[in-house]
Amino acid sequence: MGTLRHPIQHISAYHAELTRLRRDLHAHPELGFEESRTAALVASELERYGVDEIHRGVGKTGLVAVIRGALPGRGRGEAGDGDPAVRAIGLRADMDALPLREDNEFPWRSGKIGVMHACGHDGHTTMLLGAARYLAATRQFSGEAVCIFQPAEEGLGGAKAMLDDGLFERFPVDAVYSMHNWPQLPPGRIGLAAGPMMAAADRITITVCGPGGHGAHPELCVDTVLVAAQIVNAVQSVVSRNVNPNDQAVVSLCAVQGGDLSAMSVMPRNVTMVGTVRSFRAEVQALVEQRLQQLVQAIAQGYGATAEVRYERIYPATINTPDEAQHARRVAEELVGPSNVVPDLPPSMGAEDFAFMLQARPGAYLRLGQGGDAASFLHTARYDFNDVVLPLGAALYARLAERALTPPVGAVP
Repeated sequence: MGTLRHPIQHISAYHAELTRLRRDLHAHPELGFEESRTAALVASELERYGVDEIHRGVGKTGLVAVIRGALPGRGRGEAGDGDPAVRAIGLRADMDALPLREDNEFPWRSGKIGVMHACGHDGHTTMLLGAARYLAATRQFSGEAVCIFQPAEEGLGGAKAMLDDGLFERFPVDAVYSMHNWPQLPPGRIGLAAGPMMAAADRITITVCGPGGHGAHPELCVDTVLVAAQIVNAVQSVVSRNVNPNDQAVVSLCAVQGGDLSAMSVMPRNVTMVGTVRSFRAEVQALVEQRLQQLVQAIAQGYGATAEVRYERIYPATINTPDEAQHARRVAEELVGPSNVVPDLPPSMGAEDFAFMLQARPGAYLRLGQGGDAASFLHTARYDFNDVVLPLGAALYARLAERALTPPVGAVP
């Protein structure tokens, strides 16, 4: 692979600056597609680092930075004999916050009531900035490192917005990598897997309809609340009695709305339920959707009601490609040692819109351990990113690009 200077020592020299930057982002959180201050700050830092190109407004509030290596080789859009196998690598970080009121008291807590960085995207953005600073200063690679600062990961599909805006047509990377902090792993550990990392996320909306009526005379009406209750119980059989036990899927109905709490004797005409389906394989996803439709309709019909099932496929599953997962594993082992790498991390039933990028390009998604407890897990009001891991995360981003973009010894320029 050739000799490269160790990025952790280099990046550790400006660890304090990265910490101040991360805490500034935490104190000024912005929701998806509203990251104007965040994007401006990122652009300002990238200009200071001397990257070669900065492209704003990719996917509304996203931006892309391009850094060209100094080693022999060719970059984006070029071709020729003797090219290294890989000419451009994408590195992606998300920037948005969550609509959640923070319950911390440290000086850098959120300055916006009802908005906070409860998932660590402030840390991800800072780590990618640290990697960009290192790559722009050292340039010990060929081709191009493409740093992707993505908006709106939290349920709004910012990755798809960037793709729809021509992300990989304008910046045609050969592979793309991303990572997420993981409180369930201690600091200094890195987890990944070849294959599924996170599940597909689908939204289900079930509406039960009937004539409604008086609670004292149920024989004269259709009890839509009872029908909804039967559906809530019955859908749990969809996975347990239809999906192969060797596969994984989850069906959860998480909200029910019907009737008026002040009208104790009025049976409502409609009851609506909202929930989610999680799965890893397209065949399982299709099976669950089919069985939900059949089961809900049958139950409603059996009670004299009608029902509508709206099934929306929101995010696809996040699936690491084998070669890129192996590359990421080698890089992680180089940085922290094999004993600190979990190469077969169990997949999460959570979802991640980086999946859209992995549908368009090969790549891998990694977990960066940061430690913590249940009270400060992701998406909780007492969460905070662990600044201790900033240099390692930045080095991991940088090394993923460096190792992929370093031509073999003796390669012809």
